[in-house]
Amino acid sequence: MRKKLIAANWKMYKTPDQARDFFRDILPLVHGHDRDEIVVCPTYLCLDAAVAAAKGSNVAIGAQNLHWEKEGAFTGEVNAAMLLAAGVTHVIIGHSERRQYFGETDDTVNLKLKSALEAGLVPIVCVGEVLEEREAGLTDDVLRRQCLRAFHKVSAKKAVRLVVAYEPVWAIGTGKTATPQMAADAHAIIRAQAAESFGQEFADKLRILYGGSVKPENAHALMSEEEIDGALVGGASLDPKSFAAIVKY
Repeated sequence: MRKKLIAANWKMYKTPDQARDFFRDILPLVHGHDRDEIVVCPTYLCLDAAVAAAKGSNVAIGAQNLHWEKEGAFTGEVNAAMLLAAGVTHVIIGHSERRQYFGETDDTVNLKLKSALEAGLVPIVCVGEVLEEREAGLTDDVLRRQCLRAFHKVSAKKAVRLVVAYEPVWAIGTGKTATPQMAADAHAIIRAQAAESFGQEFADKLRILYGGSVKPENAHALMSEEEIDGALVGGASLDPKSFAAIVKY
C-alpha cells in the first residue's frame, strides 16, 4: 500500500502572521491523523513561520520551487541547501504556473529534480496537459514526454523519494475537475513511463498525486481511485477547515 500524500500549495498567498494563524487552526483538526502524509508549501517568506508553527506536529513543510545550482549570481533564487537549513523537507518542481509564466521547461525540471534528490529533499514533480492538448488527443504523448525528460539520467536508486503530481492544466483554478476515471487513466500513463525509466518495482511504489481543483466535495471520489495516491491542493488549501476536510476525505 502506498501511503497517500496530501500537499497544500499556497501559491502567492498569506503573510507570515497569516501562516501562523493557519497552523494554529489546522493542527488540532489533523492531530493524530497518520493515515496520510501531510505537507504544506507556503511562499519562501513564510517558510520560517510555518516550520516553527508546525514543529513537533504531523505536518511537514515544503517549498514551491528551488534553483538547481548550489550557489551563485542568480538574483531572486533559492537553492536546496537553503531550504534544508530552513527546515523544509519537500519541494514542488515544475508546477504548471512556473512553466506557463516563468519559462520552466522539461529540462529545467530535470535539473531541479536532480538537485532536490541530491540534497535529500522529497521532490513533487508536476506534469500535465493543457486544454488544447487534451482536445487534440495528445494527453498520453505530453505526459510521456514530460516524465521522460524530467527523469533523464536519474537512477532508480537516487529517485527513491520521488513523488509525481498530475495536474491537468485546464482544471487548475477553473473549477473544472478531471473525473476520477480521467485522473486514474492519466496516472496509469505516468506509472507506465516510470516503469520504463526506473523499472516496474519502482513504479509500483511511486506515489502519484492528483492536482486540479481538489475540494472537500470531490476529495473522497478522487482518493478512492487505486491509481491516485494523494492530492496537490491549491485554493482549497488556504482555509484550515477546507484543507483538513480534504486530508480526512
